Formats: sequence, C-alpha cells, structure tokens
Amino acid sequence: MVVELGYAEGWDLATRTPWRPLSAEAARERDAAGLPYAVLQRVPGRDVPAVVRHVSWRAGLVEVWAYDEQGRRTFEADLSLLADDDRLLNRRLISWRHPGPGTAESDPDCPRTVVEIDSDGAGRISHQPEGMRGSSLEAAVTITQEQRWSARPGFGAWQSLAPEEHLPEWVREHLATAGTPEGAAVWRREPSRMFSGEDFGVLFRPGTVMKSPYADEMTSVQPSPAGTLCVPSGLLAVSCPLDGDGPHFALVVPPGEHPLDEARAETTGGTQTTAVRVRLGEAPAVSWEMALRPGDDTRLLRAGEAYGFDTDGAMGAFADAGAWGPLRQRFRAAIEDRGDEGWTGHTGSAFFRRTREPASGAGLAAFALGSDGGHPVWVGRSADGDVVGVVVLVDGMPALAAH
Repeated sequence: MVVELGYAEGWDLATRTPWRPLSAEAARERDAAGLPYAVLQRVPGRDVPAVVRHVSWRAGLVEVWAYDEQGRRTFEADLSLLADDDRLLNRRLISWRHPGPGTAESDPDCPRTVVEIDSDGAGRISHQPEGMRGSSLEAAVTITQEQRWSARPGFGAWQSLAPEEHLPEWVREHLATAGTPEGAAVWRREPSRMFSGEDFGVLFRPGTVMKSPYADEMTSVQPSPAGTLCVPSGLLAVSCPLDGDGPHFALVVPPGEHPLDEARAETTGGTQTTAVRVRLGEAPAVSWEMALRPGDDTRLLRAGEAYGFDTDGAMGAFADAGAWGPLRQRFRAAIEDRGDEGWTGHTGSAFFRRTREPASGAGLAAFALGSDGGHPVWVGRSADGDVVGVVVLVDGMPALAAH
C-alpha cells in the first residue's frame, strides 16, 4: 500500500480535516521543540487520511486515529510519554467494526473493543460484539512490559497501520479465546447500560399507583393530549430551547404529524405532570433505550447514570431538527415579550409554548421541567423493534407501588 505523508498543526475530528498545513521541515522543527503537530498518512484516491497522529511531546501525549475508505474511525489510541522515560505507554485503545458500508460511525450497533492499560501492568478489556445495545464481555488482565510500552519513534519513523493490526496481537488472542478453556483471562458478562429497567409507558396508563420522588402517593390518570408536532425533516430534536448550539439530540422518526401526550397523576394536592411524550406508533413499548449523541459512551456510565440534555431554565422542547435554528429564534423572541406571531400558550399544561415555522410547517413544542440540570431522553421500541415513542420525565421516575 502506497502511503503519502503530510503534516499540519492540528487535526479537526469533527470535519476530518487538517488545519494549517505544514512542510516536512516545519513539522520537524515543531517535533524537536515539543510543539504539537499532526502526521497524516494518506492513501491515494481517499479523501480522509488512513491514519492521523497528533503528536505533542511537551505535553507527553500522542493521539492516533485510523479511518476506513468511508472516512469512519476504525481505531483510536491514546499514548502517554513519561517525563523521565523515552517510552510510550499504550494507555487506551479503541477498535470499531462497521457491519456495512452505510453504517454510521456513531451507530450504537457497531461492535467495538476498548482496552485500558495502567503503567503498573493492570489492564481491562471491554468487548461489545453487538455494540452498545448488546451485553459486553469484561476482563481484567495482566499486561507485560513489552505489551504496554513502545519506544518513542524519531521524526518520520511512524509505522503504517494495516486494518488487521489496529489491536495488538495479545488483545486479539484474548478475544479469540474468551470463554474457552484455553483462555488466560477470566471474563464476565455485563448487561447493556443503554437500556433502562423502567417501563416509562406505565406513566401514560390510567390507574398506575406510585410514589413521587418526594414520597407523595399518586395515581396516573388519562393522558392529556397536547395536539400534534409536525416533523417534516424526519429528525426529531429534543433539547433545551434556550440552547444556541443546535439541538442536543436529533432522532430519526417518520416524517409527518405526531401526537403529543402529557402523562398526569392525581395526588392529595391536585394533579401533576409526570412525563411528556411524542407518540410515534400505537404498539406498546417493550424496551426503553436512552438517546445518545455521537461520542457518548455507555461504558463510562455508573449505576443510575444516563446521558441527557442540559437546561439552565428548567425547560425542554420537542421540535423538527431541520428547522431548529429559526424555531429557537422565534422561541427566544416570544419569551422575551417581543410579540412574535404564531405562538400559542397553554395555561396549566407542561407544554407551555408551541409554534410552527411558516414555510415548512415544522413545529416546536416547549415543555416545563421540574428542575435545571441534565434530563435523559428515553426511546421506546415495540416488540418488532419499531420506535413507538420518545419520553422525557418531568421530575424523575416515580416509584411504582408493589403489585
């Protein structure tokens, strides 16, 4: 394989492009001074380099990314240079396998393997053969000096990486013998952290007896319909409408009008909202998975933790992600009392503001939450695997009464 070397001051992970290209001589000078620079190993005919290394000797860090012909990451590594040593610790390795040419890099179904290594020889392997939706195989392993260290190369002496060489041979041997008598490691199986053990659908079923997070007993009543939401782009945004960086989540849904529901429950003090929902199908949800953004890693979550969107105004919104920018601008104008036309408010409902973008009909429905901070988004799937609903809890999941 012919490899052409190029250099730059840095590498943009989001756009897969180098910034501020460098000549080889300028890169050599930065290497000698310990300043950061990127090494690009290009294969003729491919837009994205096959391998990119970001080198920063002064910071004691080398980062490596490998890409396939579609420009998707297939490997990532973090290597550390100790201050009093001339060796690199292979601190963290991640390998992805994409089931097909059309599979997105961030697809939760992509199989992957994560290896973490400490300088004392302790190591951990996490293997997800079915991606984040499936269970993972976990093993603690002891790693030899030769396996965890590599020599610091001189300028221009980086080796090429062929796809089959992304994970070291000793890791591949552990994976090949996992669960067999020949295996040297003890493996345990961990359930997917992407799924919730809760059934959020019960909040929308009348008669469910539960206790609020504040220990008040309550009973769910008939959900309150809140009209429909038009999503012509087929991407449902779920985010705080005050967020100017774009929607936190953009979930693929069928284009069109979708009903909005508000789960409500009676307490001794009256009726309160427990959750809001976009209904995408009539079949009951048999599983609930947390919405993820590209780069979210469920392996890093501890018990009871979940990814979600942040809000400083105790509010969220369902909207068409394709029109998020103009819809959010109209929302800001409305709450700042500038008389923006097209808004309707609902007193006594969690859905306190809603509108449509005039040209496309794309909608936004803002809803009130019980607190600031992070709020997970739960996606319900039917027995056939179809997405049938997207739910956000208003103030945490109530505890269900024992049956």
